[in-house]
Amino acid sequence: MIKFSTASFLTAPISAASRCTPILARTIALSGALTGALTFGNLTLADDYMWLEEVEGEAALAWVEEQNARSLPQIQSHPAYQQLYNNSLEVLNSDARIPDFSRRGDYLYNLWRDAGHVRGLYRRTTLAEYRKDNPAWETVLDLDKLAADENMNWTWGGINCLYPDFDRCLLSLSIAGSDAAVVREFSIADKAFVEGGFELPESKSRVNWLDENTIIVGTDLGAGSMTDSGYPAQLRLWQRGQTITASTPLYSAPTDSVSVYSYTLRDGENAYPVIQEGLTFYTADRYVLNAGELTLLPIPNNATVAGLFRNNLYIDLKSDWQEFSQGAIVYAPMDDILAGNAQFKLFVQPDERSAILDMQVTSDAILVNWLDNVRGRLDRYTPMANGEWQRETVAFDPNGSINVQNASPEQQDFFVSYNSFLEPTTLYHVDNMLTPAVIKQLPAMFDASPFETRQYMATSADGTQIPYFVVIARDAILDGSNPTQLFAYGGFELSYRPNYSAIVGRNWLHQGGVYVLANIRGGGEFGPRWHQAALLKNRHKAYEDFEAVAEDLIARNITSSEHLGIRGGSNGGLLVGAAVTRRPDLFNAVVSQVPLLDMQRYNKLLAGASWMGEYGNPDEEDMWAYIRTYSPYHNVHENVDYPKIFFTTSTRDDRVHPGHARKMVAKMTDMGHDVLYYENTEGGHSGAANNEQRAQLDALIYAYLLERLTP
Repeated sequence: MIKFSTASFLTAPISAASRCTPILARTIALSGALTGALTFGNLTLADDYMWLEEVEGEAALAWVEEQNARSLPQIQSHPAYQQLYNNSLEVLNSDARIPDFSRRGDYLYNLWRDAGHVRGLYRRTTLAEYRKDNPAWETVLDLDKLAADENMNWTWGGINCLYPDFDRCLLSLSIAGSDAAVVREFSIADKAFVEGGFELPESKSRVNWLDENTIIVGTDLGAGSMTDSGYPAQLRLWQRGQTITASTPLYSAPTDSVSVYSYTLRDGENAYPVIQEGLTFYTADRYVLNAGELTLLPIPNNATVAGLFRNNLYIDLKSDWQEFSQGAIVYAPMDDILAGNAQFKLFVQPDERSAILDMQVTSDAILVNWLDNVRGRLDRYTPMANGEWQRETVAFDPNGSINVQNASPEQQDFFVSYNSFLEPTTLYHVDNMLTPAVIKQLPAMFDASPFETRQYMATSADGTQIPYFVVIARDAILDGSNPTQLFAYGGFELSYRPNYSAIVGRNWLHQGGVYVLANIRGGGEFGPRWHQAALLKNRHKAYEDFEAVAEDLIARNITSSEHLGIRGGSNGGLLVGAAVTRRPDLFNAVVSQVPLLDMQRYNKLLAGASWMGEYGNPDEEDMWAYIRTYSPYHNVHENVDYPKIFFTTSTRDDRVHPGHARKMVAKMTDMGHDVLYYENTEGGHSGAANNEQRAQLDALIYAYLLERLTP
């Protein structure tokens, strides 16, 4: 889903996507009428708002228009709204950004958006040129021009290029920001689409190059070809010149699996095409395509593949296995694995207060990005002749976020992006001597000098210590009156770390606000155990952690219930929805973005079935018994005093169904509660398709928070 500072959660790996009949234009298949009763086992519940699940139904869209027309003027009337919008747009459109890039061969590739390139300019340059203050960029594709020429609302959906020349690519083009996209073959050298090349219509396709004339593809080919979660259930070998229907079936999974896709493990010399069937969101079977045969990898199905290094396969354990403990990374020779006689060895093992964020390989070493009590550390491990590992720590301040970028099995060097709440991003180039050299640094886009970052611990209901960060003015008076925005995610083993946001700085900190990031269970800040502690029947622990942080903020007199607001998106939207229905007394503002809310039907809406490994199956009475205790849609009541909640979503969100937010608003409104609602007709799961839409959404959120929380 979305990660806010805007990032993602319910995300399955998608190489590229394609298009059939427009996904969101179709009527959602419903069991029974669009209004009426739902039956689960022996339990029957009324739902009068199912008509709002028809994404582009005439009545539903009329309702959306009415809600937008009611809510937007209320928020936009705030005296600071226009300045908040201007602040956000200036940040988003600023040229004072570090161009992120993908390193392929001799070039660095970047997608650039600004006021003159709303959809994006796909371009490239060399490393030597990139180091300059004003690099010369070569345009590869102008997405704004393409959209105008083809009269299509294209947004960038990603690109997958053929190793090792990276000239032929499979380009994914999304319509208005949805996950589903069109796939078209593109030539980098010609800067044009390949005539008669590979092409797929709109769908949540998965594609992987096998060779210049062959791709492994999963796409919507009708009945049985897609899973209940809306992803490919079948993979085919597609030869150049064939129709997709004439391609060779390679693998088929039952439709109650999450997805099937292919990727290639590569360490420079060795390459192994992998077929992965997602059994649940957290378990998968993996097969290596070797000499035309599929060999099952004999590893735990809840482990993740960390990488390939010197023909050794590295896996990240999510539970105890053999003699190894949960959280460890272990390895064995790929040849032995395929022969069925592998003996795994321990590579690294986190302790109780640490976690492995990421592992990447270079040509001669392995990089491991650690979190130690949510503080960063980057280590390089070099194999020695005696079979041991030489560990060296790369010199970075642990109080910020360390992100390894563009490490490659073909090169010794790599890049590191570093930032903190109050330090803008700096991009370092790290050579083989582990000497970080600054090659790009963002200017400060707000004055951070009046502020500081603190880390506190809150005690949850079961005694667990929950860390959280507070960004606050140095001279703040702790009298309970500080407007405070509390953010958390708490799901899908995602770790949330300090992150520089000029929009938060300008639109919140400099408006007198306090920003709080809570590292609650369900996330990955302390490894798989931290995530698993809030899975399924233990989901409530994430909400207890969140409430504990809120209560700790109040106990420290940083804020009070009157001045405390909460914000979350996607799974975080569910989090704040559960929090306000559990403890409406704790908060005076709630921003719930692209949220899950109806947890009785989430598994029937769009990609929802893929998340049952996280929440459980509401169709099973024993699971529904605990899901119902926190489902916001089923725990909102008529005679309860709720704060004025602000819900946002997108018509084009084809990951989390907009019906969640629509139905919640309709139900609360009919109960007599005053709520606010904004649905963007574009934008997909991010809620916005371009910088103007992002700026508007940010301005709406901060105007709302200021109105509700400012003394």
